[in-house]
Amino acid sequence: MILIIDFGSQFNQLIARRVRECQVYCQIEAPTITIDQIKNINPKGIILSGGPASIYEANSPKADTGIFDLGIPILGICYGMQFMMDSLGGKVKCAQKREYGFAELQIERQNGIFDNVASPNQVWMSHGDSIEQLPSDFVITASTANTAIAAADNDQKRFYGLQFHPEVEHTRKGTQMIRHFLVDICGCKGNWTMNSFSKHAMDQVRESVGDGHVILGLSGGVDSSVTALLIHKAIGDRLTCIFVDNGLLRKNEAEKLRQKFQNHLNINIRFVNAAKLFLDAISGVSDPEEKRKIIGKIFMDVFEAEAQKIENAEFLAQGTLYPDIIESQSAFGGPTAVIKSHHNVGGLPEFMKLKLVEPLKYLFKDEVRKLGKELGLDDELIWRQPFPGPGLAIRVIGEVTEKRLAILREADAVLLDEIREQGYYKKLWQSFAVLLPIKSVGIMGDGRTYENIVAIRAVTSKDAMTADWARLPHKFLAKISNRIINEVRGINRVVYDISSKPPSTIEWE
Repeated sequence: MILIIDFGSQFNQLIARRVRECQVYCQIEAPTITIDQIKNINPKGIILSGGPASIYEANSPKADTGIFDLGIPILGICYGMQFMMDSLGGKVKCAQKREYGFAELQIERQNGIFDNVASPNQVWMSHGDSIEQLPSDFVITASTANTAIAAADNDQKRFYGLQFHPEVEHTRKGTQMIRHFLVDICGCKGNWTMNSFSKHAMDQVRESVGDGHVILGLSGGVDSSVTALLIHKAIGDRLTCIFVDNGLLRKNEAEKLRQKFQNHLNINIRFVNAAKLFLDAISGVSDPEEKRKIIGKIFMDVFEAEAQKIENAEFLAQGTLYPDIIESQSAFGGPTAVIKSHHNVGGLPEFMKLKLVEPLKYLFKDEVRKLGKELGLDDELIWRQPFPGPGLAIRVIGEVTEKRLAILREADAVLLDEIREQGYYKKLWQSFAVLLPIKSVGIMGDGRTYENIVAIRAVTSKDAMTADWARLPHKFLAKISNRIINEVRGINRVVYDISSKPPSTIEWE
């Protein structure tokens, strides 16, 4: 296992992904982690991430310098390198020339991190500070035109610093460099798989839960379905799932999910129809964050009422993933701004008095799908595209009414029908329709119309941290548009969203 200490880099999730791609497990922790906690984790090595701060600033994040006395390999990336050098007696200063983007790396020592890496090589820089002076026992291993100390190491102590970012795709041999650190330097075997993770996760569930009972809000998405199956395999009938129909699902979705769960998951499941309660609560509400909070509160009220009927319930399981945590709050206490609240993150009301069980919280979506396959989950559930907890309420932009929901359901059903028919469903991260809060003039037959506009959103992504709009063929988009306008009453215009994340989010609200 590798420990990643998070100094607030926007690339932290990429570091974790690259480590996982080398079949090595990793865990991300805040700089506030103590030496005793690190010793308890017992990592084979530590990676110090980048971050937006300057090491010489008064409030810059710092880890316990005792990590350098643990006798294990440490790799510092960008700010992490600067923290390492500053802690060990080097000097960091504001660079005369900041360096952002592509750079040509001249490698001076082709061993260790750079074993069999050709020189020069393309890397990705993103820094405004530079190392002015190395600690006495370090040597320069690479440089660029603007940065004299682009990499340095103390090979004897197995400390390595990279001013560039090996985790991003723009660094051509970055994964190879990370693999050298993990396998050749740290001695990791590269044998972490979903099979080994599932066994470890089930052991952790058993240890955490003991003889207790667990309840889980089952949404039908891959996250909650995999969580349910994993916990069920760990503790059997001491898991009870609750499926709440909030009236904000897609066309015929509640009934399809009921059939799917009953036919393929041999788990205790309770179905609750609370559609009217949710729709009444958000009537007249247009603000997206307010909608999310109301829906979240009502869900907890309904869920808590049902949970009280379950004897000896002590734990609540959630299908929280790592990107859920990143997007909802700063990474483990860092200075990142909140983009939007997430239905899987934020804790529980005090009155529920349940302890959280989150066995997937360090996994990415593609890893969850692999885990689902390992556990024997139905393929249709494994590949179900992500669907937000607030449902169609945040895809009906503005006020949510029964009529507007009905229009959106029909348009979305047409879209997904075509997406599946043309073989795009598994290729896309998400594809959905959004009902806009404006109308436009159109012509149908010989008459004037003044009807609604639907936006189509289709994106590709690996983990939802970043996403790009899907380049669907124009002829295919035209067919979708024609079908929606001709088949769905109340729509006379369809537009296609060509925004990427960032700067946009995947969902509109």
